[in-house]
Amino acid sequence: MENYKASLDTAFHALSDPTRRAVVSRLMRGPAPVKELAEPFAMGLPSFMKHLKVLEESGLIRTEKAGRVRTCHACAGQMQAVEAWLAEQRALWEARTD
Repeated sequence: MENYKASLDTAFHALSDPTRRAVVSRLMRGPAPVKELAEPFAMGLPSFMKHLKVLEESGLIRTEKAGRVRTCHACAGQMQAVEAWLAEQRALWEARTD
């Protein structure tokens, strides 16, 4: 249970930032190279890489490097854990209003 809670804590921390939420939303449509992901944001690549590090440490994304290109992928497992927690909370809230 404690590991589950820590995992959710890091996921919600990662999702608390609008830049990171936008990155996750984009990756839900499919993998993308870092350069493509960084284009819409008005920040330097080192700053953007910090956002990717937070997302990767939370388990929401994974990256792989092929040659000089680093590609990011969404990780469904961690997103499913977040969704499951939210569904539990929604059920509790709806039960209170019935």
